[in-house]
Amino acid sequence: MVDMIDRARAAVNDRVDLPGMSLMQHLEELRRRIIHSAIFIALAFFIAYGFHQKIFEVMQKPIVTALTAHHLDPQLVYHNPIDPFNLYLKISFVGGAILAAPFVLYQVWMFIAPGLYQNEKRYVVPFMSATVGLFLAGAYFGYRFVYPHALEFLIGYAGDFKPLIEINEYTDLFMTVILGLGLTFELPILIMFLALFGIVSAGFLWKNVRYAILAIFIIAAIITPTPDVLTMCVFAAPMVILYFISMGVAYMVHPDHRTRKKAKQE
Repeated sequence: MVDMIDRARAAVNDRVDLPGMSLMQHLEELRRRIIHSAIFIALAFFIAYGFHQKIFEVMQKPIVTALTAHHLDPQLVYHNPIDPFNLYLKISFVGGAILAAPFVLYQVWMFIAPGLYQNEKRYVVPFMSATVGLFLAGAYFGYRFVYPHALEFLIGYAGDFKPLIEINEYTDLFMTVILGLGLTFELPILIMFLALFGIVSAGFLWKNVRYAILAIFIIAAIITPTPDVLTMCVFAAPMVILYFISMGVAYMVHPDHRTRKKAKQE
């Protein structure tokens, strides 16, 4: 940890020659980016709300399939008359946030761009493409493979009881699994930024691979909806693979590698 802090300080010191901005300019730029992001999210919310019923149909398909396979009533229930309305608002907001993600990510990039060298700014397109692509890949992996098998296990395990599944509880479980996997698939992006600023390196990641794998399995155990080890391993396996991919990303974008590459070209 101390080594990482020292690397972060060195990364800041290496950029003192970049054009500076005052504190008020930073705050003004942050305010502008937040306002732009909020506008994009608001517009995306109304677009998503126009399809809220179709969105929920897609969300409830795994539980309907699992219940039908066990010859159970697939109809979900609610306890409060306002629950369906709140549910549609919730899923519209989440759907809108995902829809607006590319625009929000661009605002994030525009905020940090002044702190990057000119040759580092060319990463904007790979950054946005990889961020959105990895999130969607993680969400699809959860929706297509992990979540249906988890529901099949849970409903089959409770075969002696009649399920009464409430819409809000089901939605919270769905979002925990799908969004959780989508966010965990962003690991290479996080590593890319840490390596880009020289805070971590491929060697550092390899040296601490055992601790990283331990942390991955702990995270997998937290977001796994079932208590069985097999499902936890299914969650953890892609994260371990992404960690090793992150080593290659860290090697490619680390300042030392780029310096050596530039020296060879000269």
